[in-house]
Amino acid sequence: MPAVEALAGEYGDDVTFLAVAGRSSEEATAAAASQLIPSGNVAWVLDESIWEAYQVFGQPVTFAISAAGTIVESWSGLRSDDEIRGVLDVLAGTST
Repeated sequence: MPAVEALAGEYGDDVTFLAVAGRSSEEATAAAASQLIPSGNVAWVLDESIWEAYQVFGQPVTFAISAAGTIVESWSGLRSDDEIRGVLDVLAGTST
């Protein structure tokens, strides 16, 4: 989450960051969010339906979703900041 937290600050209002938690309680999720995303640049929600809806079988998993609701790219595991920036630039419409 630290990389996502930092990137969320860089992209401001151009990209919305949402961390979806599941398999937990509201209290535990809120506590984890306050530690992992203290800036508030990443919104979070507890939603058990996400696992089946997006066929998520483990964590970490990331989905880049356009404003139109289309999945632009998804991946499991970690990526470098530069790799993530490439995807975010496409979403923000700033790619060259």
